[in-house]
Amino acid sequence: MTRAQDRARVVVAGGGVIGLSVAVHLAEAGVPTMLLERGRLGSGASKATADVLRGYFAGNPVSSAMATRSLAAYRAFAERTGTALPLRQVGYLVLFSEPAQVAAFEAELPAQRAAGVDIELISEARARRRNPLIGDIPLCAAAWSPQAYISDTPAIVEGFAGAARQAGVVIRTDCAVTSVDTGTGRIETTAGAITAETVVCAAGAWSAPIARCAGVDLPLGEPVVQELLSTEALPPVPEIPVTLHAASGLLVRLRGDRLLIGMGHPGRDREAWRDRVAARLAEIYPSLAGAALHTAVTGTRDASPDRTPFIGCVRSASGRPAFLYAAGFSGHGLCVAPAAGELVAGLYLGREAGREAGFDSHRLAATPERV
Repeated sequence: MTRAQDRARVVVAGGGVIGLSVAVHLAEAGVPTMLLERGRLGSGASKATADVLRGYFAGNPVSSAMATRSLAAYRAFAERTGTALPLRQVGYLVLFSEPAQVAAFEAELPAQRAAGVDIELISEARARRRNPLIGDIPLCAAAWSPQAYISDTPAIVEGFAGAARQAGVVIRTDCAVTSVDTGTGRIETTAGAITAETVVCAAGAWSAPIARCAGVDLPLGEPVVQELLSTEALPPVPEIPVTLHAASGLLVRLRGDRLLIGMGHPGRDREAWRDRVAARLAEIYPSLAGAALHTAVTGTRDASPDRTPFIGCVRSASGRPAFLYAAGFSGHGLCVAPAAGELVAGLYLGREAGREAGFDSHRLAATPERV
């Protein structure tokens, strides 16, 4: 006999910021929801963030639209969840060293502004004033957006989890989904079987095999181990924006009296990657040459081919939403989680959530079918 705790209207697989946001939006709409997490809440990609919330995503106006929508939700986070978030506005600076980068920026500027991004092209001199740590490196110009904040990812996870429980979501941790049968509604987990009318896959790096069970082939690469590095304590330095060097992908921000650093992912040769990060850091920020670097955070994330997430719905023959997915956030899930949850809940409820939010969610269309 199936026990009440072994069945649900909707089961969300994944307890990171995306899965929690989906669960909150569904439950607040009156949908009985259960969330399953393979480990602890926020223990995947959500634990390897730089705690940055920003609106601008170069070359990706869709993610920018989701991010600007999400920034508004984060500003109202305390009203919704009861958890007050730190939101220290520092801005986002992208350094261009090649004319082609400037041309690409100018070409997409109308689309970015249409997505709600507050951004402009600024001179090399203004960029150096924004971040006086930048050394004597070739710069053509820079993109500047004030829409970037330092927040607290664990507080966001805790806030979403609290709001989910308050709305009636049953949360089960240490419960990994191993297979899904959308025909019978049977979900196999490491803690036993569960039945559900609908499954939502928001399992990050573990999404592809779950989706395949439902007949959805998500073209996600192999799970990637994301690592952010940190310097030792530095002498007092002025507040700087979150700064990206476009050519190398080196991203830095201040965290207390240290610099938090990211640049791609380590791959198989972690030591070689660290050497490349140290060399690039010394080139762009010569005052930090020789600084000892230490692991700050690590986590496993997924990635889509174009860094645009897959969000979609598979319906049964009767039209019932049998399987929904939200994956491929490529390390940007924190910035877009509120909008992603709204979109998935809208799909389940049969609403055009993207249009209601002010952007055309059908621009995500690709194979497999996206929103």
